[in-house]
Amino acid sequence: MRLPLLVVLLCVFASPSLASDVRITTTSLPNGTAETQYSATIQASGGCTPYRWKVTSGTLPSGVTDEKSNNTTSLDLSGTPTGAATYSFTVSVTGCGGHVSTASFEIVIQNAATYSVNLNWDASTSNDIAGYNVYRGPDGVNWTKINSGLDTSTIYTDSTVADGTTYYYSTTAVNTSGEESAKSAAVEVVVP
Repeated sequence: MRLPLLVVLLCVFASPSLASDVRITTTSLPNGTAETQYSATIQASGGCTPYRWKVTSGTLPSGVTDEKSNNTTSLDLSGTPTGAATYSFTVSVTGCGGHVSTASFEIVIQNAATYSVNLNWDASTSNDIAGYNVYRGPDGVNWTKINSGLDTSTIYTDSTVADGTTYYYSTTAVNTSGEESAKSAAVEVVVP
């Protein structure tokens, strides 16, 4: 006697894989000085965009506001702090799938700079240079121009740095037609 043939049907369903959960990747923010322009960026990755950002507790420094970036993967903080104090706050980011990530930060705004950073660089070899711009950033990616007008020398002193903060600096050359070069390689400076 023969046994009946057993047929097993295996069905495999394909479904899109879920992207990783969103998470805040920034671990700390630079300190600042009262009455001096401040800028910092809180970044996130993973999950799916657009992200929704929110300050969920605490307060930003007086005079500093938050604004999501154009691509929503970061939250930009900028403004001019109006008073010296220590500010603690928590930020949340929600990915399009509903996953939430939070992180807490502390920013110390001091009354006045204790230190200054002296910068110098090699002059451009072009013969039509009108001057230079100096840029400062918290991470070597996001930049704020810190000179009010073209610097005609190759020396600049940044006297608006905050204690206990790491800064990155870069310069550009501007020709007499107003065209600006690419930024120089970033230089890291740690203020004690």
